[in-house]
Amino acid sequence: MGHEEHKKHAPRVVRVFVITVSDTRTQADDTGGALARALCAAAGHTIAGSRILKDEPAEVAALIRDLAERRATDVILTTGGTGISLRDSTYEAVAALLDKRLDGFGELFRMLSYQAIGPSAMLSRAVAGVHRGVVVFALPGSPAAVRLALEKLIVPELGHLAFERGR
Repeated sequence: MGHEEHKKHAPRVVRVFVITVSDTRTQADDTGGALARALCAAAGHTIAGSRILKDEPAEVAALIRDLAERRATDVILTTGGTGISLRDSTYEAVAALLDKRLDGFGELFRMLSYQAIGPSAMLSRAVAGVHRGVVVFALPGSPAAVRLALEKLIVPELGHLAFERGR
């Protein structure tokens, strides 16, 4: 199936759930999560919900498993917890759940990040894949990283990803 053909068969609206992983963020200052919701909604997708969780891998994994089991969303975006500090554990929580990895996402994200911020892009452990039919993206928490990932990589392919995983 060619590029135009798969775009024609892709669903127009995808349900997106945003999880902000942070020990300090609140609804009032969750700029990365708010931006993720705004960009997805602006592209015509449905925000299925959002939550702020502490950087505790068991809690993050439990919410992702629950959302997938209930079929409450098509796509889960996490923001935060992808760096290398002692408390950054989103990568471990998400990577352990993935049935299929989308390695190209992390590779392209770091390449685009390098163009914007230089060699510190290698410190990002952004990852994506599929867990029980739900596409999961783990993004850094900074608004600039969220914007880059969503505008350049995720939003243009959301409908196609939901179509492919449902086959």
